[in-house]
Amino acid sequence: MQTILWTLLALVSFAANSMLCRAALDSHTIDAASFTMIRLLSGAVMLALLVAIPQRKAPWSVDGNLISALALFVYAIAFSFAYLSLGAGTGALILFTFVQITMLAIGIIKGEHPKPLEIVGMLVALGGVVYLVLPGLKAPPLLSAALMACAGAAWGLYSFRGRSAPNAIAATAGNMAIAAPFGLLVWLTTGAHTDWAPRGALLAAISGAITSGLGYVCWYKALPGLSSTRAAVVQLSVPALTAVGAVLILNEEFTPRRVAATVLTLGGVAITIAAHQMKRDG
Repeated sequence: MQTILWTLLALVSFAANSMLCRAALDSHTIDAASFTMIRLLSGAVMLALLVAIPQRKAPWSVDGNLISALALFVYAIAFSFAYLSLGAGTGALILFTFVQITMLAIGIIKGEHPKPLEIVGMLVALGGVVYLVLPGLKAPPLLSAALMACAGAAWGLYSFRGRSAPNAIAATAGNMAIAAPFGLLVWLTTGAHTDWAPRGALLAAISGAITSGLGYVCWYKALPGLSSTRAAVVQLSVPALTAVGAVLILNEEFTPRRVAATVLTLGGVAITIAAHQMKRDG
């Protein structure tokens, strides 16, 4: 029951990240650079406190790695700028597809030999995303879709590197602390305004401290009770949760094109995960 509870809280948090960002930017209460800066800063503070308080150690004595921090920063900044034009559900679908594609690609580069069925699954998933962004009346902006794909690739790299971290929460706290100054630099160099509406700043802070910071904690609490395959499979529910939340809360339209693309994409990823598990079992 504890694993189920932690997993549900984490998945809802991941889906909420997309809706919070889209709600803040779509209402023009904050700009993308400012949203990213506040998100990274508030997430770093929350995670540092969570590491420091129970261990009675200084908040700055957390782990961190420059390459991982840069991957985290690229994910966060591309994520925010992509949501200037993407709907929450569409963005989440592209994001999580490219997370899985990137992790598979890194595995191949590292010497893993994927089964043909794994490749087929990824091609089906990629085909779903391609169908989603094909030119047409209901197609999302190509640049925004490319930015979200970049965010997914960066998060896939970050997730892959995080597998070996002895203390994932401390590592994420350190990486957020390192990434936050990069967010501040972008905020300063892009000429982003500082007259945020309270609502926009609040949504960014919630995204950083709660749905990112505490959301990651929930996920790491759930992982010991999940096999790697189950962990990958349950993440497939995030785009679906985001899409439903976007329709109910943000009044986004869920078109037949998006339904078909979602079925293709999530089905392809599910095939890849199943094939990967069969390879491990066999």
